[in-house]
Amino acid sequence: MADAAVTASAPELQAPALLPPRSLLRQLGGDRTALAGLVILVLMYTAALAAPMIAPQDPNEQDVGNRYAPVSFEHPLGTDNLGRDELSRLLYGARVSLFTALGVGVAILAIGIVVGSIAGFAGGFVDGLLMRIVDVLLAFPSLLLALAITGMLGPGLLHLMVGMVAVWWTDYARMMRGLVLSMRERPFVESARAVGLPGRLVASRHVLPNIVGPVIVLGTVQTGRLLLALSALSFLGLGVQPPTSEWGAMLSEGQQYLASAPQLMVYPGIAITLAALGFNLLGDGLRDVLDPTMEH
Repeated sequence: MADAAVTASAPELQAPALLPPRSLLRQLGGDRTALAGLVILVLMYTAALAAPMIAPQDPNEQDVGNRYAPVSFEHPLGTDNLGRDELSRLLYGARVSLFTALGVGVAILAIGIVVGSIAGFAGGFVDGLLMRIVDVLLAFPSLLLALAITGMLGPGLLHLMVGMVAVWWTDYARMMRGLVLSMRERPFVESARAVGLPGRLVASRHVLPNIVGPVIVLGTVQTGRLLLALSALSFLGLGVQPPTSEWGAMLSEGQQYLASAPQLMVYPGIAITLAALGFNLLGDGLRDVLDPTMEH
């Protein structure tokens, strides 16, 4: 009750909203870059979810007598070296690649926000300790460190996700800390403290809502990078194991047949490129919508 009274008695201390007054989706609809990225991702995630209904064949069903079959009504993208339907494997591979990248992205975003917020608000020893941990992790190439962690844990999708989450949260933490430190110096935040508003309310009502935009933009763009890293590590054999289909693993399987059947690498390569492009386009559009004053 006291907290509410303090806030109500000083309405002028409320932070200005950084989000546009119209809905985010409506704003995105007016931005061609964001709309293109959103359409790509919606189509790809929808296809992944609907894979059991739209895949023409079982992705693991082998027909050795029908290897490298050309494009046909029965096999819209042909078959691979074991006679498995390529389109079916791409669709089921999308479920692993896209949702794993999304899950890893959400996990590192949550860790980064928590660590960065604690460092920014606490300051002093806590801030120094957390940032030194971040500095140590950032001293190593992220992909190489994730490769080492996954290699120690052993091949497997779960181990790969653990290795990626353990490494990639540092960018979010550093950015979040910087945003919190910057926002704490704003006049409306200092005024809120001056009238006696508790620290938790200052954080939840004045600081955090005003730094959501840059964090969302970073998270969207980073998910595309995570997809590329996931595919690279799967290409090296550290992700899903045969016969499970995944885009990076499909690239690895198809590399030895590049000369005779290049489509085995072309199809998953195109899928990875389109998904990463979708995340990047959406991230650029979100940047324009959530912070229109940002210079290009």
